[in-house]
Amino acid sequence: MTTAYSFTRQDITFPSGDSTCAGWLYLPTGVTSPPVVVLGHGLGATREMRLDAFAERFAEAGIAAVAFTYRHFGDSGGQPRQLLSIKRQLADWDAALAHVKTRPDVDRSRVAVWGSSFGGGHAITVASRHPELRAAVAQCPFTDGLASALALGPLASLRMAPVLARDLVTRVRGRAPAMVPIASAPGSPALMNAPDALPGYEALQPPGTTFRNEVAARVIPTIAAYRPGRAAKKVTIPILFCVSNTDSVTPPAQTLRYAGTAPRGEIKRYDAGHFDFYTGETFEQLVCDQTEFLVRLLHPTPAVQTP
Repeated sequence: MTTAYSFTRQDITFPSGDSTCAGWLYLPTGVTSPPVVVLGHGLGATREMRLDAFAERFAEAGIAAVAFTYRHFGDSGGQPRQLLSIKRQLADWDAALAHVKTRPDVDRSRVAVWGSSFGGGHAITVASRHPELRAAVAQCPFTDGLASALALGPLASLRMAPVLARDLVTRVRGRAPAMVPIASAPGSPALMNAPDALPGYEALQPPGTTFRNEVAARVIPTIAAYRPGRAAKKVTIPILFCVSNTDSVTPPAQTLRYAGTAPRGEIKRYDAGHFDFYTGETFEQLVCDQTEFLVRLLHPTPAVQTP
């Protein structure tokens, strides 16, 4: 039975590129030099959108957690706002890991990464590049841009062509980006328009959230070309794939094919939708499975009590 630790949470910032990322550090009390897991979110999402729920549960199991928001979003730095750059987000992951390795209050030799949705794809990429990590978790991961584009539908993709063209012009002219919705109703132009996408995003937003349902349209072709699942075969550390059997955003068939190539991969499947992973009974099942995996690989130990 896992010991339930109390924990503290503090605001942190760390440098990344030409700006900074904002985050939270969760530190369990009563754990000597706790291991740490770094958490990153999905498309345009900020850490306030339920990353805290996962981080709290990991901290209660004796694992420190760093939940951060990518540059250009929320209360992190970066201009222009709402710029979704895969290259910059991966650099933010590297910066978060570099920050962890400077902290004397965690065990810098026992580090894991955790990503959800688009961040789940990033977690695969990051794990393939950082063999010194102890473990990785990819939750409902975005693994193949082409597969996700096909799930979106060709008509919806074509409807985004005009705004993409406008944004490319504004980029050349140094003007504010032209935006495209992250999530919208079925049939509407957006990065995601599955029936559960817009209500799913809305359900994750706490009061006073910094979430904006839009990103610079220039990201569209880079998302379609991003296939982080291909890096799974290069992940030499243990990695847990948590896959939705009915995922409308990140098609499970392709994700499962990629997950099967990870040398030390573990796969857990859930009969719940992409956005069900963050709340309710599905969240409870997921966070229990993930906590068991991380405790098994990171080995948090109670502090020795002196008489």
